[in-house]
Amino acid sequence: MEQKLFDTNVQWIKYRVLKEVIRRAYEGGLEDAYTIPRAIAPGPKPDTCCCIHKERAVLMDRVRLAMGGNKENPNVVEVLYEACDECPAGGMMVTDVCRGCLMHSCKEVCPKDAITIVDHRCHIDKSKCIECGKCAAACPYSAIIAQRRPCIKSCKVKAISINDEDKAVIDNSKCISCGACIVSCPFGAISDKSLVLDIIKMLQGSADNTKYRVYAVIAPAIVSQCRFGRIEQVATAIKKLGFFQVVEAALGADITLYNEAHEFKEKVETMENPVMTTSCCPAFVRFVETNFPELKDAISSSVSPMVMTARLIKHSDPTAKVVFIGPCAAKKFEYTLEKTGGMIDSVMSFEELQAFVDARDIDTTQLEDTVLDNASFYGRIFAKSGGLAQGVADVAKQLGVEGVKPCVMNGIDQCRQHLTLLRAKKETANFFEGMACDGGCVGGPLSITRSPKNVFDVDKYGNSAKEKTVDGSVRLYHMAFGDKKEE
Repeated sequence: MEQKLFDTNVQWIKYRVLKEVIRRAYEGGLEDAYTIPRAIAPGPKPDTCCCIHKERAVLMDRVRLAMGGNKENPNVVEVLYEACDECPAGGMMVTDVCRGCLMHSCKEVCPKDAITIVDHRCHIDKSKCIECGKCAAACPYSAIIAQRRPCIKSCKVKAISINDEDKAVIDNSKCISCGACIVSCPFGAISDKSLVLDIIKMLQGSADNTKYRVYAVIAPAIVSQCRFGRIEQVATAIKKLGFFQVVEAALGADITLYNEAHEFKEKVETMENPVMTTSCCPAFVRFVETNFPELKDAISSSVSPMVMTARLIKHSDPTAKVVFIGPCAAKKFEYTLEKTGGMIDSVMSFEELQAFVDARDIDTTQLEDTVLDNASFYGRIFAKSGGLAQGVADVAKQLGVEGVKPCVMNGIDQCRQHLTLLRAKKETANFFEGMACDGGCVGGPLSITRSPKNVFDVDKYGNSAKEKTVDGSVRLYHMAFGDKKEE
């Protein structure tokens, strides 16, 4: 069993479904996709559910997502109805650990007077409780716990609720597609739609890149995902899947750095108190737009590194098709936005890449190297929280811009905290790097692994870059578009 590839058993099951769908797309049998659950769970005893019938029903839901999911639902994140297992969601609960103490600190801190002492024990009135958690923090015995569903607990924008059938429901108007719920659900009942069948169709339609060329743009976080083989071997494996060329998204990151530094310079020259946020993380941008609309004008006008890299590719090869490969669920909605100009044709996750390579029987460890030298140190460290802010501060300094005060916002909780201060004009920083995922892209929900060592892998990858500044990437940018920045 190759479960060691992944952090969790949920990922392993998802991988097996994806691998079978991809294999059948090439070898035949996809028209009988309804047989995939039986092939994965032959029975008679179930491996993951109460009975073999439910296990196969859940697997069928996973097959549907692997084949594109619900086309009428614009959200890239969906709830697998059969898998949603009616998790207990009782809110604040008093356990048997309650000692009936005399202090009654739980009662004293409750802002809604929801706590009374009955027969020397704490009692919570659920009709008054707002689940603030102050009682749990105050209890000296830790006798009060918050019993909330993992998906609801993980969703920092309160986009998930529970319907009358005790199933999770996603409010698309609030969802920012960060994918935190995908990672948190112990049953894997929330997942992302896969675009692998569209990508396969694209590759096959190219006729071995003779009718048009298909390029893969890889996120720098991929270096932390290469458990079997070096990054250069993984690049070769991607080419063996049928891609014409593999290009680092870090190339676009270099140019984004340059553009954002210039944009900040312009703000300094024209505004008394310049403020700017980054635009690289689509989940963060969506968070600002839906939760802090009054700060929308502060978002950088620069496109993301993914889109910038694709612009360069399509400028030199107008008939090209471009597929982004990364750890991000939000990229699966970003590429469809009008502002991206159709530069990206599809998106594949790291999880899907692993399934793709294995479905095609490619042994990465036995492959030769494909040299990757598209980008600088700065572009490559975009994958970690703080990398972008570090780059912009250094590039701005080279441009003679003084007074850049960066603020690194790592995860949605920190984003909300600092943006709230900014809105109230109580924030001292003026350049805000926002990352929806804790740790940055290395903590993306569609990663194979989210190990703490991923940051060290990214740092090593950045230090291995031949270019130590963004100058080379910027020269390429100017050669393609002239001195005037691409709009």
